[in-house]
Amino acid sequence: MKLKCSVCNNYCSLNEGQYGKCKARYNKSGAIIPGNYGRITSISLDPIEKKPLRNFYPGSRILSVGSYGCNLNCDFCQNYMISAKSQSECDNFYMSPKQLTDKAEQLKKSGNIGVAFTYNEPLIGYEYVRDTAMLVKERNMVNVLVTNGFFTKKTLNEVLPFIDAMNIDLKGFSKEYYEFLGGDLEVVRQFIMTAVQACHVELTTLIVPGKNDREDEMHSMAQWIASLNRDIPLHVSRFFPAWRMQEEQPTPVETVYRLAEIAREYLTFVYEGNC
Repeated sequence: MKLKCSVCNNYCSLNEGQYGKCKARYNKSGAIIPGNYGRITSISLDPIEKKPLRNFYPGSRILSVGSYGCNLNCDFCQNYMISAKSQSECDNFYMSPKQLTDKAEQLKKSGNIGVAFTYNEPLIGYEYVRDTAMLVKERNMVNVLVTNGFFTKKTLNEVLPFIDAMNIDLKGFSKEYYEFLGGDLEVVRQFIMTAVQACHVELTTLIVPGKNDREDEMHSMAQWIASLNRDIPLHVSRFFPAWRMQEEQPTPVETVYRLAEIAREYLTFVYEGNC
């Protein structure tokens, strides 16, 4: 029986055994299930600033975990080795929510404050995020989510009660650019608007030459962010060649700084990244 997945706004229609665009969710016996539940490809105790979060427990460290798969298709993805792969195409191992929570608690002595769901797109397997985050909160630790925000409100509401901070990729501010990436700007805007009402949110925009580096676009983006709250931090980051864009040139440093200065006309906290 064909089923429609409603976790993200791709709304993949899947036959029995068929995987969605994300390479993680599939139709099994009449239900859409997350094949990547508990499948870990990357785990590391990172500085919180690496998420990036600059205004949330600065100077602390957080246990960061990732799985595989993603629901967008960014040609410049730095983590394509896991985000663009299926389970059989990347090394992974199983770690239950309790095992991950236990490890996070054990690392408190090393300065760990909780768990960050990151590296690939965590919400394509939101069930694992939700189940683990519940346990992490019970141990009085924090949960961080790093996401592209291209998800339905139902999915967001499943995890939001347990999330303390998010970094959301606001990849650009034009309908055309999001269509190029396989997403939808308005969906991401709505996601951000909901998230900022419930937890600490910081935004990241990777500046890709010729794609989203126009000054007028930054004016519009920063104005919109300020309309929500001018104290929302924005990370303006430099692109480096990766994956399908390895032949491109890195973003000029001066472009990043110029766009960051424009953002500062509207926002209190603007940080240049990868410079």
